[in-house]
Amino acid sequence: MNWILLIIGGLFEVMFTFCIGKANDAVGTEKWLWYLGFLVSVTISMGLLIKATSTLPLGTAYAVWSGIGAVGTVIMGILFFKEPTDFWRLFFIFTLIASIVGLKAVSSH
Repeated sequence: MNWILLIIGGLFEVMFTFCIGKANDAVGTEKWLWYLGFLVSVTISMGLLIKATSTLPLGTAYAVWSGIGAVGTVIMGILFFKEPTDFWRLFFIFTLIASIVGLKAVSSH
């Protein structure tokens, strides 16, 4: 169950970075609503990480959580913010995904 919470927490990490990107492009009230979304998302993300580490090894949980956030944020940047998709960038994203899967596979929990 805590692996599921950790994955959801990682997805909320992607959401809070999305909110930062949208806030950078917004003005006025809309900017502050994106910042509010950031605060809500970061609170949920951190809360789920804390809950997951009650039974999962801290180092593994943190690496998986931040890896999900990193990969998700890069994918989100490509899809929504027109960030580049050159070979080396995609290559290293795939190696990061392989590392996350590997950490999960060798975890005893």
